[in-house]
Amino acid sequence: MTATYSNEPIFSAEAAQTALQSEDNQIRYYAAWWLGKHQVQESCTALCEALFDERYRIPSGGYPLRRQAARALGQLKNPQAVESLIKACNCDDFRLREAAIQALAAIGDKRAINPLLEMMQSNQKQPYEALIEAFATLEVDAADSLIRPYLNDSSERIQCAAARYFYLMTQQPQYLQRILKYLNHENMYVRWAAVFDLGAVARYQAVEAILNATVPSSLKLLNLKRILETLIDSNTPEKETSQIVFQAIDNLLIQL
Repeated sequence: MTATYSNEPIFSAEAAQTALQSEDNQIRYYAAWWLGKHQVQESCTALCEALFDERYRIPSGGYPLRRQAARALGQLKNPQAVESLIKACNCDDFRLREAAIQALAAIGDKRAINPLLEMMQSNQKQPYEALIEAFATLEVDAADSLIRPYLNDSSERIQCAAARYFYLMTQQPQYLQRILKYLNHENMYVRWAAVFDLGAVARYQAVEAILNATVPSSLKLLNLKRILETLIDSNTPEKETSQIVFQAIDNLLIQL
């Protein structure tokens, strides 16, 4: 039986899960976003099913609902989604593969490591920036030799991701300096990428660099929050750096 939906605004988890079965693709897309935004854990199975939806496909060949379902699963951080996300990485939709990789990194389950290593070594073009960032998050030592060539990639964003990986794995300042130099890049998207890479580095130098970067305050706040969360979750939090981050966030909020 086909599920029906009345086009009423989504204000509850139940309404969002019902909307995910709508005949209207835009409503289904919004429902997937809502479920991820509100981290509705009971929607994990339905979102995993949406990863393989065939109804919503755009002329260029991509699957918008699948991509949004992957992003939502990354927000849920539910290990039950790992196998489905790994399977979704085999899709020919490049952006879906990127979203699925990012979701696997967010979940942090080690089952993703070998499939991601296989992707890195495949002959198919891959979302290398997302892959390298995932290896950094998952702390994959085995990716070292695979990532090293990307320190000199033609893409500055991929170079930043590689530098982020090696800094987090080695703590050698030369890799942090590689990221910092891109904060003054003429391309704002490269600057933004560098700030996001610094957001993964919970160090005082990263905080200071983010505050001085020529990027919107909203991006500064987002990445300072990421650093603060990392420091709080750390077994040996840097109290002085945490206090600096708290003060920086307060100052930015006043300016908004």
